[in-house]
Amino acid sequence: MSIDPNTKKNWLPTSKHAVTVSYFYDSTRNVYRIISLDGTKAIINSTISPNMTFTKTSQKFGQWADSRANTVYGLGFSTEHHLSKFAEKFAEYKEAARLAKEKSQEKMEMATSPSQESPGGELSSPLTPVTPPMENINGTDEICDTTPNSDSRPEPSQNALAFAHSPAMTKHWEAELEALKGNNAKLTAALLESTANVKQWKQQLAAYQEEAERLHKRVTELECQSNQTPVIKSQKTELNQTIEELENTLRDKEEEMEKLKEELETMNDLMEQKDTLTQKLEETELRSRVLEEQLAGAEQRLEENQEEQENFRKSLRTLLELLDGKIFELTELRDTLARLIEEAS
Repeated sequence: MSIDPNTKKNWLPTSKHAVTVSYFYDSTRNVYRIISLDGTKAIINSTISPNMTFTKTSQKFGQWADSRANTVYGLGFSTEHHLSKFAEKFAEYKEAARLAKEKSQEKMEMATSPSQESPGGELSSPLTPVTPPMENINGTDEICDTTPNSDSRPEPSQNALAFAHSPAMTKHWEAELEALKGNNAKLTAALLESTANVKQWKQQLAAYQEEAERLHKRVTELECQSNQTPVIKSQKTELNQTIEELENTLRDKEEEMEKLKEELETMNDLMEQKDTLTQKLEETELRSRVLEEQLAGAEQRLEENQEEQENFRKSLRTLLELLDGKIFELTELRDTLARLIEEAS
């Protein structure tokens, strides 16, 4: 959640479901960040500073103020343990941010002259996760896997085996699809960060090129002067060194841009794999529905056959009862005829 910018009192939800919150380290800026993505949207992007404080307002809720973003962030956790774990990491990286700031100030004080500084400013680099992602905020996801015991059941028919394997295949493809979705979200976030870095690098490259041209002109002017003093020669050497450093920096940036292009191609391949798996999952679900319909028809025919057999048994029992009655009557008639014959003789 984030604080309402108008009232500064009410909370505004930034996500409708549980999301992952992670700590990242920016090696170029030498800062620590708290980042959370909802799909491709960054709902939290907070840089940790030494004067920040994480406050537990309840057993499962905490908040901190970000003066740079001019807002207050709030997080709800599923358990008190998760809240305590997040607070411990917050304090740890807050202290790390303080030490990094002190080291940065020491480096600035140790700078020898303005001519040795980079004219382009800070460069953005891809963020490095410093801890595994925290568990989902506002809830947890559980996946249960059950395996039926085939020894305790009679051997099924061919259709029944296909029907039993279909849900297993569906679960497999669903797991593959979820994994690809997770990778896609991470690559998308990295691509967004890289795109922003590329724009900044292009601006810095243009500034470096302008600076290089200016330095070349300055070197030419110095060479044209008739009486070169030792000071001018020293300045020329420094300018040449600066030009070499700028050229090396340009080559490094070009290599980084090539790497970003390769990452983009890899992400496109993953998107194609995702589409293929989605199509296979739809085909598997269609086959599963067809097998379910076939099984339902077989069960209905089995019930009809059982009902016909039961009616046939009832008819046989009725016929046997009639036959027993006729046999009994014939027996009595025989006995009567035998008695009559004896009496007549």
